[in-house]
Amino acid sequence: MQHIRSQRLRAKLGISAIAISTMFTGVACTAQDTTATRTASSSQAKVDVTKELKKLEESYNGRIGAYAIDTGTGRVVSYRANERFPSDSTFKAPLCGAILQKARTSDPGLLNRILRWTKEETVANSPITSWGRSPVGGLTVSQLCQATVTTSDNTAANLLLKQIGGPAGMTRYYRSLGDKVSRQDRYEPDHSYWKVGDKKGTITPASMANDLRQLTLGSALAPQDRQQLLNWMRGNYTGNMHIRAGLPNTWLIADKTGHGSYYGTGGDIAVVQPPSGAPLIIAIYSHRDAEDGVSDPKIFGTTAAILTRALGKTS
Repeated sequence: MQHIRSQRLRAKLGISAIAISTMFTGVACTAQDTTATRTASSSQAKVDVTKELKKLEESYNGRIGAYAIDTGTGRVVSYRANERFPSDSTFKAPLCGAILQKARTSDPGLLNRILRWTKEETVANSPITSWGRSPVGGLTVSQLCQATVTTSDNTAANLLLKQIGGPAGMTRYYRSLGDKVSRQDRYEPDHSYWKVGDKKGTITPASMANDLRQLTLGSALAPQDRQQLLNWMRGNYTGNMHIRAGLPNTWLIADKTGHGSYYGTGGDIAVVQPPSGAPLIIAIYSHRDAEDGVSDPKIFGTTAAILTRALGKTS
């Protein structure tokens, strides 16, 4: 079954891009009263988020970090947003942002360049690039980005990292976004081997959310490249049980998930478009207390529902 699924995914990646929608694109009171009401409402929302997520992480036997912003109002709700968590495979979305930026500014032929790899370069969790089943003749850098974001293909991610100077190049790209926190230290699959207290390969929910906002809604990429990154993220195959599961199915969601090998680490970052209003940016990370703990994707949907309710988005 996995072989058949991989064949189908490779077929979709082989020639044409995934076709994905581009939908993103009372009582009178004084101004002072309105401001006071909004401040009180925002403060209460933060209290509620803290209370609910503290209870959730206690039942989860772990730690949760979360950050969400309504880009229309600027309103933010968060929990442990400035604490470090392993990025796991969520880094693959900004990685492809770095590729798009390089192709746009200094290497115009990059996206159409065909890359090939050896059996020795193939690593675990590579549904598209697995040796012996990968497309004959290699894949273009654009197709490798699509594989990296939509299936979290590790070999594809490593090939892309090499195009920007390896893990150190990824860290430099974070810094170019004004992110002084996030860091990439290893290739896959070693990147997912996080232990408590390790700073390697870590981000904070706030830093990753702000990076994602710049890449998809801000000026970090050209408009066409912002749209391309969003399209890849909307085509993600791994996110249905994560943030998407906690939000109404009428909302348009572009996301990138990640999971690690120890302590049940995991994350999901998303650009969420409700039926009305501006997009929301959400970043959620978690891990278990036990080294052999297993990540439960439901934690992300539950957390996302708490965050969006606090932002006043319920349907």
